[in-house]
Amino acid sequence: MTTESIDLRAPQRIRHETRQRLLTVTAVTDVTPRMRRFTFTGDMQGFASPGHADHIKAFFFPAGVEPKLVRIGPNGAEYAPGERPEMRDYTPRYWDVEKGTIELDFVLHGDGPASTWAANAAVGSKLVIGGPRGSVVVPMAYDWYLLAGDETALPAIGRRIEELPADAHAVAVIEVENAAEEQQFRTAAALDLHYVHRNGRPAGTTTLVLDRLRSLDFPSGDAYAYIAGEVTMAQAIRAHLADHRGFRPDYIKAAGYWRLGVADAHEDH
Repeated sequence: MTTESIDLRAPQRIRHETRQRLLTVTAVTDVTPRMRRFTFTGDMQGFASPGHADHIKAFFFPAGVEPKLVRIGPNGAEYAPGERPEMRDYTPRYWDVEKGTIELDFVLHGDGPASTWAANAAVGSKLVIGGPRGSVVVPMAYDWYLLAGDETALPAIGRRIEELPADAHAVAVIEVENAAEEQQFRTAAALDLHYVHRNGRPAGTTTLVLDRLRSLDFPSGDAYAYIAGEVTMAQAIRAHLADHRGFRPDYIKAAGYWRLGVADAHEDH
């Protein structure tokens, strides 16, 4: 009789019971000129987010419509005509179930529903969130970890860096607009942090992250790579790691958070 081997490094998928929550802004902090952090208070009982790249849905209602919880029927949420919100994904940055708080980071860019909300929201503003529906937990079983992306991935990358234990080694390459957008992180892990700057070039039009990765000498051993941001960038980095740097394809997570020129695009690979 043979026993199939179990890959102790395989990411673990966890499902959660989902529910919507109506939250109130209690603090607003500009982490950088283009990254705004909101602290929300509300009923957080049962909230769970064990994966660094988990995402909640944030609901942005049409102008003049007060954010509210609605009945969830057999065909989903039941909104009145003209009141259906648009939804966007956000990574929980920090939260405390007992205190009933959660913090979310918003990139201030463009005129989309989320950026418009973040540019105008203040203490007392309301937001409905839902989820996370599930989590992907990456075991602490790799020799090192690679994190790469643009500023839309900063909440997930920053959270991962801060959650890594003292015996972990991480390499991170992050594209931002300029030096003022760089964030620093407190972590027990050994961290090689690299920022690359667009300096006025439009987001999604450069190969800055890929170029920096090509120039780096990676640590030895098996790594898990998390890449997130603009779709074309994430796909190009995934191909480079798998085809030229010896990464196992199943040890690479490439999340396309957005696509240049396309509203509300999201692709995972």
